[in-house]
Amino acid sequence: MQKNFVAINYIQCNAEYSQRFEELFGSRAHAIDAMPGFIDMRVLKPHAEGEPYLVVSYWESEQAFSAWTKSPAFLEGHKRAFADLAKAKEQGLPAPMTSSFKTYQVIAH
Repeated sequence: MQKNFVAINYIQCNAEYSQRFEELFGSRAHAIDAMPGFIDMRVLKPHAEGEPYLVVSYWESEQAFSAWTKSPAFLEGHKRAFADLAKAKEQGLPAPMTSSFKTYQVIAH
């Protein structure tokens, strides 16, 4: 199966949140795995301190990725991290992590 579309989530964690972030992915719900059009995912830890983690997901199409981000499974897969963000906000603390997606079309293998 060809990997046609890639979404990369750049996740910047506060130093004290990095271990929690790794725990969340180490015990993830695997909600994404059953999504139509999902192919694979890799979570990359930076070598340099202060650099973002990368969550790289491979999809059959941009439409499949978009459907994932709007699905109940997306909310289920991210509920613990969303709860951490909400708790920090309630306590008046900065977010323990931030994320930004960038998407790419595969042009060569």
